Formats: sequence, C-alpha cells, structure tokens
Amino acid sequence: MSEQPRPPKPLYSNVSPAVKSPCISVCRLDEQRVCTGCQRHVEHIREWRSADDERRRQICREAEALRARA
Repeated sequence: MSEQPRPPKPLYSNVSPAVKSPCISVCRLDEQRVCTGCQRHVEHIREWRSADDERRRQICREAEALRARA
C-alpha cells in the first residue's frame, strides 16, 4: 500500500480577473529601482504575486501617479 505523492500546492496567480497587471514587458529598472515600463517599484513587482485584488489596485494607482509625474 503505497501513498500517492501529493500534487504541488498552486502558486498565487499573477493573473487576476479583477485586476490586470500593469506589466507591458518592458522590464528595466531605473536608479530608484522603478520599472521604466510599468512604473512599479521593484518591491511592488515582487509583492504582486501574493497581493489580493485591493492591494493590486493600490499598486496600480501608485504606478499611475508615477507615470503622470513623468
């Protein structure tokens, strides 16, 4: 009687039906560690995967504010 191995736990999804990622596949960090493509700070990019939808909306608002200042 051998046990079946457990399937791997799913990772958090990078894709949310409610909040689209601001990534535009132009991934370059500037001196402040902000992506020149999506205007997210590197820490926000890392956080995205585990963030809930409300936090993702907040990250998008912050990125939009950076774009507006540029």
